[in-house]
Amino acid sequence: MQVEIYVDVLCPWCYIGKRRVAAALSQVDGRDQVQIIWRSLELAPESGREPGQSAAEAMREWWGDQAEARVAHIQELGAAEGLELNLHLARPVNTFDAHRLCHLAADRGLADEVMERLLRGYHTEGLDMADPVVLERLAVEAGLEADEVRALLAGDAYAERVRADERRAAELGVAGVPSMVIDGGAPVSAVQPPAALRLLLENAAQVSAGPVP
Repeated sequence: MQVEIYVDVLCPWCYIGKRRVAAALSQVDGRDQVQIIWRSLELAPESGREPGQSAAEAMREWWGDQAEARVAHIQELGAAEGLELNLHLARPVNTFDAHRLCHLAADRGLADEVMERLLRGYHTEGLDMADPVVLERLAVEAGLEADEVRALLAGDAYAERVRADERRAAELGVAGVPSMVIDGGAPVSAVQPPAALRLLLENAAQVSAGPVP
């Protein structure tokens, strides 16, 4: 069974969703038969490469008087999953290179490790996700080879893979992140409680298996 999850490193819900999907999968029979594929979907492709206001400050502009409570709610949900979401440190930037890096990681069998390190780097440590020096360090810490990462960041490798993911997201009707697509079906939220995600995965697994002879 193939499970595609559309994410952007800028999204705190993606970090929460990653934890919840992992918790759901740990309870699914035949976990080894489930292939997780991280797909690219930029939240703000028009963003520049220089960090500006923090995520918390941006949320205050979006939500006004409700911002403080909503930020606290996100942080509480993250804490429940063991995550420290420092929205006052995280500063949104262009994530195209981070997405390209994730595709390299997938080809090297390190997609989950690199995704985890980028999410922690941004949401917990407040690191600059457009800085090639930062991206190289995090990728190497996650297991990739420094020379290969450096070459990727200096060129345009995997750019078409990112664009292809985004075109496919539009075709499927993926409107936000994190969104989960199971065996090419309709997209669903990947930030649902683990019990709900487990049910979705188990039902899909039964369909994939077909009728019992």
